[in-house]
Amino acid sequence: MSSTTSLAAPALCHAVVKRSVVIAGHKTSVSLEDEFWAALKSIATAEKRTVSDLVAQIDNMRANANLSSALRLHVLRHLQNGGAR
Repeated sequence: MSSTTSLAAPALCHAVVKRSVVIAGHKTSVSLEDEFWAALKSIATAEKRTVSDLVAQIDNMRANANLSSALRLHVLRHLQNGGAR
């Protein structure tokens, strides 16, 4: 008899949440995993501003990336810098 052991990593299921933010006076929807929304809220709170203000700044600074990608990269860079801006 042979024994089969599964070495596959457990599936990572992170719910994507669509939220509305206001950028330059216009409401737009952004889809991100809830963990990224939580991180953005934490960053915004630490900077004493709203998530919409933070998203607007990131939107203004992004080059060619779509907004969702730019937001994820902002969170990553924030964490890589030890939480500093």
